[in-house]
Amino acid sequence: QVQLVESGGGLVQAGGSLTLSCAASERTARTYRMGWFRQAPGKEREFVAGVSWGGANRNYADSVKGRFTISRDNAKNTMYLQMNSLKPEDTAVYFCAAGQPSYDYWGQGTQVTVSS
Repeated sequence: QVQLVESGGGLVQAGGSLTLSCAASERTARTYRMGWFRQAPGKEREFVAGVSWGGANRNYADSVKGRFTISRDNAKNTMYLQMNSLKPEDTAVYFCAAGQPSYDYWGQGTQVTVSS
């Protein structure tokens, strides 16, 4: 059973930056695809970014392309989401997920709030 723990959320002004981290409890997570999702109040959870197990393949939601960067360090069992040029509409609870081929494991989420 893989456990995922997110960190790095907080309050930031529009235009600012934050970096989220997701630490996995098991080395087996290195073989999994990992991703970030978010859920804003009153909205459904949506995909933000994903990265393959080796880190070579990455994909992003159109809404964050050019502003967010996903990466992973398998030696540390950790995935990151660098978020730049943040907008108020990025406000949400951000979740990390892992699995292969589907996202079977989820973290508890970390709150990101962007003030205007």
